[in-house]
Amino acid sequence: MGTYKQVIKLDPDPLAPYAISPGWQVGDMLFFSGQAALNEQGEVVGAGDFDMQLRQIFLNIDRMLHAAGSSRDQIIKVTIYLTDMGNFPKIVEARKTYFQYPYPADTTLEVKALALPELMVEIDVIAVA
Repeated sequence: MGTYKQVIKLDPDPLAPYAISPGWQVGDMLFFSGQAALNEQGEVVGAGDFDMQLRQIFLNIDRMLHAAGSSRDQIIKVTIYLTDMGNFPKIVEARKTYFQYPYPADTTLEVKALALPELMVEIDVIAVA
């Protein structure tokens, strides 16, 4: 008998044009594709505005969690990709805004670029279903 697995579906799905699944539930765990500042139609939100991009990302994360029957307090690990580590202090503040203690495990790193040139930050999530 295999492990239960199911794709997490969104409608509309902003990642469909890129041949990316929004995320997967495997057993009791949720694994999300990196969430960027894209609206439901796949358009970039907040070009040049880091704070606006973070808000959109957390709207997207909440949408994904809702689709999977979970919630933000079930997030156990995030990986945050920044195109400018100068925004790291804003990430620390965002942790306090978007999460509660005990905070998720976290890896934050700077990357040269993200999938679209306007994107400044991307967050991938592991959560409990």
